[in-house]
Amino acid sequence: MQNSKETSCPCRELDATQRSYAQCCQAFHDGRGNLMTLPDTAEELMRSRYSAFVLGLRRYLLDTWHETSRPNDLELDSQMRWLGLEIHATRAGGATATRGVVEFEAHYSIGQNRGSQREVSSFVRENGAWFYVDAL
Repeated sequence: MQNSKETSCPCRELDATQRSYAQCCQAFHDGRGNLMTLPDTAEELMRSRYSAFVLGLRRYLLDTWHETSRPNDLELDSQMRWLGLEIHATRAGGATATRGVVEFEAHYSIGQNRGSQREVSSFVRENGAWFYVDAL
């Protein structure tokens, strides 16, 4: 998927206010090493990771995966098309928290088949940066 400054960010829910990719996840994707461009909350990190899946940003996904559970490599399915994201619940994970949980559902298609992945993900914040840990 191509994304430009005018394109709606992939992480936004269909019924939510649409922000452009440039106003939303692009800064996270472009500047992981700069503390000014890190997600403030576990939900923001989860949304930026969803957008990274949509855009095929394998390096960002690995960089935001906690070292205790991160795989050595990550193969993305080129046939999978991500269609939308729903956040069902968040627990903790705010701007001052060190742990958080986000329950979400990501919708996708592979060829003519459609499906969704529902997950309850845990996150941890270390040295100002949020990381995905695992699915509960």
